[in-house]
Amino acid sequence: MAWIRRSGLTIGASAVAIVLGVSTANAATGTVNTSGTALTVRSGAGTGYGSVGTVADGAGVTITCQTRGTTVTGTYGTSSVWDKITSPTGYVADAYIYTGSDGTVAPPCIQTVTDDYPYKSDSWSDADPWLFYKRECVSFAAWRVRQRLGVDFTNSYGGVHWGNAINWDNAAASAGVKVDHTAKVGAVAQWNTGTYGHVAYVARVNSDGTILIEEYNYLSGHNYDTRTISASSVGNYIHF
Repeated sequence: MAWIRRSGLTIGASAVAIVLGVSTANAATGTVNTSGTALTVRSGAGTGYGSVGTVADGAGVTITCQTRGTTVTGTYGTSSVWDKITSPTGYVADAYIYTGSDGTVAPPCIQTVTDDYPYKSDSWSDADPWLFYKRECVSFAAWRVRQRLGVDFTNSYGGVHWGNAINWDNAAASAGVKVDHTAKVGAVAQWNTGTYGHVAYVARVNSDGTILIEEYNYLSGHNYDTRTISASSVGNYIHF
């Protein structure tokens, strides 16, 4: 197996929790497909939450955000992704919603900007469960993709070796993951600069052409930081 290491600068950085609201500007649409049965809308992202109503088979829904919850097997396979819809307001299992994409189509419901990475105090010589070195940019990005987007991402996702950050654009293309130059909340920002490249998580897209990113091992060696940068300064955006 191959693990990934990226060198980092040692510059002081501080981190605070920022709670961001989910904008309806990036809402997506979908169609319920249950083969006849009305789909239950729940108060939370899981089958253990109470019903707040139903949507009929074939009905269109507006998806304001997506999150991870109970794993459900439905018309479109098995998935832990849940869609927050507007009418009635609540959550439905994405496995029953046709969106035209196998990936996420709306921003993540969880948008708090904070260092909740579970390995922040571990040795960067050890590998995380997804086979990236802990406290590297690739490990944190993988954590965000798994936690916020509900994607079962590993270093061999899609049958492709992702490796160092500098290879993530090529790996994504080979795995059928969309790569473009459009910033969206939940995308992975990727650069092909330096020996190893760099990746970061897009936490916010601002109206002035800047984005807020979260990352590890950039401003401070093997530690967390956030930066507001020009969206056009990013090499590529990877959309899981």
